[in-house]
This record gives sequence, C-alpha cells and structure tokens, in this order.
Amino acid sequence: MAINTVEKIDDLVPVKTVLVSVSDKAGLDSFIPELLETIPDVRILSTGGTYTAIRQILGPHADRNLTQVSEYTGQPEMQGGLVKTLDFKLYLGLLSETYNPAHAEDLKRAGAVPIDMVVANLYPFAKTVSRQDATAEAARGNIDIGGPCLVRAAAKNWIRVAAVTNPSDYAGIVAELRDRTGRLSMETRWILARKAFSMTASYDTSIAEYLARTSFPKAVAHYRIEGDRA
Repeated sequence: MAINTVEKIDDLVPVKTVLVSVSDKAGLDSFIPELLETIPDVRILSTGGTYTAIRQILGPHADRNLTQVSEYTGQPEMQGGLVKTLDFKLYLGLLSETYNPAHAEDLKRAGAVPIDMVVANLYPFAKTVSRQDATAEAARGNIDIGGPCLVRAAAKNWIRVAAVTNPSDYAGIVAELRDRTGRLSMETRWILARKAFSMTASYDTSIAEYLARTSFPKAVAHYRIEGDRA
C-alpha cells in the first residue's frame, strides 16, 4: 500500500480536538457551550479574536478546555495577526490518517494531536469590495490565507475530519454529537466537505472577479509609489 493511500476508514469519529478560527462569530455563544455540554473533555484550539470571544463565553472555566494556537504550536502569531494558523503541527493534526502508522509516528515526533473538527469562516472579502468607498488596500487586507488553508485541509481529509464553515450548521452538528455520543458520521463529514469546497471556490472566484474588473491605475491609486520604474 502506498503511504498516502487509504483503504480503511471509520464511519463514526469521536470529536476530541476542535480548531476554531472564525471571522463571523455569530452562533458561537450557543455552539461552544453546547459543544462542551455534549463533550465535556473536548479540547478547543483557537486564535486571535476568536480565542478572546470563546474565553469570554466560557468565563472562569475557559482554561479547562481552551488553548491558544500559539501556545499549542510554540509559534507566536505574526504581528497584526497575518500568520496565526499556518503551522506544520496543525496540518499534521488535520491531514493525518487514523490507520496509518507512519502518520502516527509523525504526530508523536512533533508532539501533535489529531484534529477532528475545524470550525472556520473567512474574511468578508465580497462584502468589503461591495462598498462604494472600498480601496484596493481594503480588498487586499480582506484576502484570507489561513482560513481557506484550514478549511481545505479539513475538507480534504473528510474521511476523518469535519470541516464546519457555516454557523447555520452548528445546531445540527451538536444534535448529531448528542445522538452519537460525541461522534460524527462519515456522511456528515462528506456533506460538510462539499459545502467547504463550494465556499472556498466561491471565495476565490470573488477575488478573481474583483481583480479582473479593477484597472491597474484604480488599484494603485490609494498608494504612494516610490522608486524609479524606468
């Protein structure tokens, strides 16, 4: 068997570690407490403003379940939050496969754990560029990098990982976790993966369309350009 060829997978996968990094924080105030009520020992990894929001939701008991991604990876966030989740240790946890002993050894070597669910949505690019006063710099600043990478990695490994990209799915996920003693089915992971790739495709399309309809002079009008271009 080739090292990355999977022949055996589980239907029901226990959710033990969840990575949460969202731009749209709608629904977290109910989803996070319900997740902990259903899986009391779940570990939540989170970043930046999402970490702060979850900490406020959980209150004095946050430390029991919540870990900052930078603490987990040992790598501090880049100033301005430009790099938070682009880390080898996280992607080991997302892309590793249950029955692959080589992957298990990789996880052990890095001190990493399998990540069973990613809850992520992206910077509001389309909303930003729809404003009449939107500049190319505002557009550039709302091109999400880490979010799509997390979503794609989780969705690629749908055989083990749930990629949750829409707050409207939170209630159904909690309901299934309750019904299945903290586990999600393969069918659910497959459905979530389809939604995830549709979302990232639409997101990239909106960026490409914005760049296509924006002239170079308009794109750089916001900036002071220095240096000799001759």
